Amino acid sequence: MFNIKRLLITLILCPIAFVMTDASASGLLTPVNSQLKPLIIKTHDVNVTIHDSLAITRVDQVFHNPNQQSLEAIYTFPIPEDGAVGGFTFWINGVAVEGEVVKKDQAQKIYQEEKNSGHHVAVMTQDSHKTFDIKVYPVNANADVKIQLVYFQEQKIDTGMGRYVYPLENGGVDTAKDAFWNRNEAIEERFSFNLVLRSSYAIDGLRVPKQPSANVENKGNIHWSVSLASDTNTAIVPSQTIDDEISSIPSQNVKTFNKQQLNQDIVVYWRQALDLPGSVDLVSYKSAEDKQGTFILTLTPGDDLEPLQGQRDWIFVIDKSGSMAGKYQTLIEGIAQGLKKLPQGDRFKVVTFNASAQDLSEGFVLATNESIEYTLEKLRQDGVGGGTNLYAGLKKGLRDLDSDRTTAIMLVTDGVANVGVTEKKRFLSLLKKHDIRLFSFVMGNSANRPLLEGMSNVSHGFYTSISNSDDILGQIQLAASKLTHQSLRDINIDVSGIDVFDLTTKDLPTIYKGQQMSVLGHYRKGGEATITLTGYVNAQKVSYKTKVLFPKENADYPEIARLWAYSKIKSLESLVDYLGEDDDSNQAILDLSLAYSIVTKQTSLLVVEQEVFEKHGIKRVNDERRNIERQAQQQRSQKSMDNRVDKAAPMFKKSRPSTGGGGSVSMIGVIVLCLMSLSRRKK
Repeated sequence: MFNIKRLLITLILCPIAFVMTDASASGLLTPVNSQLKPLIIKTHDVNVTIHDSLAITRVDQVFHNPNQQSLEAIYTFPIPEDGAVGGFTFWINGVAVEGEVVKKDQAQKIYQEEKNSGHHVAVMTQDSHKTFDIKVYPVNANADVKIQLVYFQEQKIDTGMGRYVYPLENGGVDTAKDAFWNRNEAIEERFSFNLVLRSSYAIDGLRVPKQPSANVENKGNIHWSVSLASDTNTAIVPSQTIDDEISSIPSQNVKTFNKQQLNQDIVVYWRQALDLPGSVDLVSYKSAEDKQGTFILTLTPGDDLEPLQGQRDWIFVIDKSGSMAGKYQTLIEGIAQGLKKLPQGDRFKVVTFNASAQDLSEGFVLATNESIEYTLEKLRQDGVGGGTNLYAGLKKGLRDLDSDRTTAIMLVTDGVANVGVTEKKRFLSLLKKHDIRLFSFVMGNSANRPLLEGMSNVSHGFYTSISNSDDILGQIQLAASKLTHQSLRDINIDVSGIDVFDLTTKDLPTIYKGQQMSVLGHYRKGGEATITLTGYVNAQKVSYKTKVLFPKENADYPEIARLWAYSKIKSLESLVDYLGEDDDSNQAILDLSLAYSIVTKQTSLLVVEQEVFEKHGIKRVNDERRNIERQAQQQRSQKSMDNRVDKAAPMFKKSRPSTGGGGSVSMIGVIVLCLMSLSRRKK
């Protein structure tokens, strides 16, 4: 019988190390062959607060112009896939000016006018789904400029593990951009990273893989902090702190950060204590003046999903395009370890793709030593290069399925579909034709996340982003638990007793062991509500119920209004991707972006002097919103944390699933384990 524990021990002992790529990263851009000296990043200070389901990241940077003439600074920065950008500040004559969200074409027009007039101006624009570009003018000769950006994220716990990623690696898939620009990602004077974590539930450990110099401090089980910096003598916390908790970190506790290049993600993991209850948590915001409030309802089910049994077929679809250089050979070694652990009777098929697709295993073959070695030798002889025909790889992988056998498809990629079929609708239609689950493992920060996430959801699989800086046994355990246990599908969450509306999660995905589910929405009046969760485990319908109290007034979390709007925008963008451009959907996205001050493909954050805002009739909506958010953040830091709302009538009888123990393996271990984990086709 297949032994998961033996596999984990094997993985820990395997001398497999992930090879860092030469992919481009966050940094200042300079035209190729420019005769001028590149602009310099003097300082880069990051401050993060995480309060249960809400994470706020603020980045302060100072740029320097070493030339004898004024220049424009162009900076590129990757934002997490679930990050809503809502704050952008540019210091004009020493005064911080908050940006306002306006239509993209209007922002570009005003920027160019102000630049041509020699006035101070800055703009932040989304570059497709991958990165954000910031332009600042002027950076005077031999002078500095300072900017600040803020983004918000909804945080989730998975099988007792929390994970925060500060993305810096760009991914290296935008070849046209990289061919035009040189990228300066070096920090000349100071890099600092400070994170404060506060939780409603006990945390028994926190670590920062690949950052051995990080200072981790336990301030009382539900309150932790992380600090690191490039130089302990110069490490500071910017004066405009996110909240009082960041400023309370003593400078002597900030340890040296040994990298001064913006080319490696920072990943922070924390592990909840064992035997915590399944729960319902509520975070809300409703001021006394508002007729409606906003809420995030987070459900953490108990450990009710049972293990699965049976033999299966495995399809591995592996990206070997040019952007996989530096990763491919290490990936092969991971696949080798996985294939050799497959139990007797399982079959596998290996498909690789770049501009075209190849079935290296020549169809499904039994997992014998001979067939595995034959396929691995083909993989080792294969090289990387060319474009990314993802559709061809999936289509070839889905050929000749056996309806009598359980089958799962593993997709490993770090790129975008740029050859052959690229329309999202075609990919979703292809997967709908087959009764199979797709599990996508995405390396880097530049992949087409909307496409890959959409494909996984429509097949009732799951999608996982993996950073090159991931290095923890918990990642392996998370992947194992998803593929070895039953899942809860056809989910419905009903809220009755109070008036709730504008829910952003209407079609909930399949929920796997250890995953949380959340619903964002609006409510008109506070009061007691009945929450009912229903779904199916195999063919059996299950139901859970509890009562919770929605507050009539709560000023603690104004930021979740942006998270609701961002969730709504993502749903609309997904609809447009699938059905094509639609005037009503595009208008709704624009209206939400402007109303809630969120940067999207249709909008930009513009910073000009006050009289220019007035000249163009741009109201200071975001400036007012940011002031409210800053005040709430300072007030929250003084309060105790407890967002659980079902203590009186617990919704779930069992404790939530959790991971145990420490230890670490390379990121590739996630993929290795998936090669031999168990799965079931959806019924």
